[in-house]
Amino acid sequence: MKYIAQVTSAGCIAAVLFVISPSASAFRQKATPSATASPAAKATASASASPGAKAERAIPFHGMISAVDTRAKTFTIAGKEKSRVFKITGQTALTKAGNPATMKDVVEKEEARGSYWKRPDGSLEARSVKLGPLTEKEKADEEARKAKRAEKKAAKEAAASSASPAASASPSASPKP
Repeated sequence: MKYIAQVTSAGCIAAVLFVISPSASAFRQKATPSATASPAAKATASASASPGAKAERAIPFHGMISAVDTRAKTFTIAGKEKSRVFKITGQTALTKAGNPATMKDVVEKEEARGSYWKRPDGSLEARSVKLGPLTEKEKADEEARKAKRAEKKAAKEAAASSASPAASASPSASPKP
């Protein structure tokens, strides 16, 4: 009996220390921020730590270039309802036929696809831009993705159909008199 009381007491003390120790170290870290951390790293960490904030994600686009402004480093893709103006920055990956390209390679009436970030001010900053039609490799990759997607869909439908006969085999409502 004495042994059980000692083990229980030791377990309780260990549990309390286990709970208190991480929270105390976290409190110390919040109270004294590191002097070596850059302001950008702090902003990124705080943005990702807040539960309501979403991580910025690139949005895909595809279409024909309807206008180019080389001075402003922008190009426009006309859509069905409205046009979108994309800004090319130093961080934009610009390619044509799989090779690096420059703003001079961006011309009207050429197919363009890629991704962009929507900035808080409403501007669209191009992240990656591929000029020209799909290359053979890109076409093959697209066909492979479609085939894989079709396989997954067929497997999912097969699994759903095999589950439904078992459910229908169960007795339904009691017979009516």
